[in-house]
Amino acid sequence: MSIQKTANGRFKARLKSGREYLGGKTFDTRGEAVAWLRRERAALAGGIDPRAGREKVRVVLERWLKVRRNTVAAKTYKADADLQRLMPTSLLNMHLSAVSDREVARSFELLLAGAPARSKKHQGGRAPERLTSSAVVRYRASLSAFFGWCVREKLIAVNPVTNTRVPKSSEEAVEMNPFTETELERAYADWTKRDARLADILLVMGWTGLRWGEARALQVADFVEVPTPGLMVRRNQPEGIERKRPKGGRSRRVPLANRVLPIVRDLAQGKAPDELLLTTMRGATLHRSAVLRALAWETTGRGRRLHDLRHTAACLWLARRVDLATVQAWCGHESAATTNRYLHFLGTGADMAGLERLNDGRGNPGGTRDASTGS
Repeated sequence: MSIQKTANGRFKARLKSGREYLGGKTFDTRGEAVAWLRRERAALAGGIDPRAGREKVRVVLERWLKVRRNTVAAKTYKADADLQRLMPTSLLNMHLSAVSDREVARSFELLLAGAPARSKKHQGGRAPERLTSSAVVRYRASLSAFFGWCVREKLIAVNPVTNTRVPKSSEEAVEMNPFTETELERAYADWTKRDARLADILLVMGWTGLRWGEARALQVADFVEVPTPGLMVRRNQPEGIERKRPKGGRSRRVPLANRVLPIVRDLAQGKAPDELLLTTMRGATLHRSAVLRALAWETTGRGRRLHDLRHTAACLWLARRVDLATVQAWCGHESAATTNRYLHFLGTGADMAGLERLNDGRGNPGGTRDASTGS
């Protein structure tokens, strides 16, 4: 029989293919056993062998990483390989088919809370890690890619990560802190005293919204003046990994305003089209730590991150009434919602109208209405 009642009153479902026994599971009720057996038979008919799902996650993960090593970018592979370090030991030792959204959600919670996801025996004595929300989102992406591969290889029927989201963290978010145009000019003056070439490059970034990796990868041929001056952003060169396409996978064009156009012309002067456009005075590739050290960024950066130069450009464009869709295209944002963050930072039309009323000067000098007179 496919379902048998055990001596303790529970029900054991037995899955067979012909005369070959494939697996079994015990349930409290006969209905649960019947439902499980139907699901497993349907999965078997679709080409999924339940015996494959009895492999431990740890074993299958190692096999997947061997495939990923040769099929994804180095940075992506590094994030994928971190699964071996970040997954809770209990999850690594589970059978593949036994992993549900509950275990996935639990792993997110452990990483956000900083609880010991791995024992010290496996961690080499290191203290438990606590990840930021963005780091856990990256962990989720790798975890989903792994289980998605398991589904494609017909090891399991469903990806348990698909409907599981990373909980919102109570940690303080890193907010944008752009320079105003006046502040940028003052900072530029300070940078120029230390290294005029690097000062020029950061000013260009503050007017073009280039990401650091995009700035490092620009070639002289990417500088165009017809029909309008601009930079073609075609590639990205983060430090320590291979060159790749820009974030989002699409090229874009960013404008060169008159404030920085002469600077870019000077940077391109005397260089071949395939040479790097933004380099040190000696023609060397830019490196973040060396640039920040040379410009005494801790002092001259005025509490900003280098990435805030990108935010500076977006806010500068919007403040000069460039329309939102154009700013979105110049920034390379896939969603207008991302660009909208800059509008909220600068203040919406409603904010401006409200402030105008506050500064109108009419009404009660005390700033509140007089309840007795209605004024």
